[in-house]
Amino acid sequence: MANVNKVILIGNVTRDPEIKYTPKGTAVTDLGLAINRFIPASEGGERREETTFIDVTLWGRQAEIANEYLKKGRPVYIEGRLQMDSWEDKQSGQKRSKLRVVGENLQLLGSREGGGSGAGGSRGGGDYDDAPPQRPRGGSAPSRPPAEPEDDDIPF
Repeated sequence: MANVNKVILIGNVTRDPEIKYTPKGTAVTDLGLAINRFIPASEGGERREETTFIDVTLWGRQAEIANEYLKKGRPVYIEGRLQMDSWEDKQSGQKRSKLRVVGENLQLLGSREGGGSGAGGSRGGGDYDDAPPQRPRGGSAPSRPPAEPEDDDIPF
């Protein structure tokens, strides 16, 4: 039987990320995400908003990018997997557990200053320099060389 453990989230960072390093020097960052769900009004009621808070752990270059560019309130896209952490509470002796997302890919959303629209990206460890060129405000699209003609001898 096949197994899939994949999570895709878009939300706002709930606190500034704090980077830490393992004894071997690997960067790790924990951050919180707030994800809003809007529930439509039903039979004369009001539209409601429901917020879910998710803990996310990022490792390596992704952790460094999050620490450098993400701040509280910034929107972010995260792909990852679910992981269940279990431990025994030292004070009460009870077994505790928590479900978290281990981020494997992140993409910065919004503008560099944290608001508005636009795209910034860090898929696979890049940073804002990987963002696609943006159309200048009030101007037309940048000129591009004409595309090469396609070969008509494709056999299908």
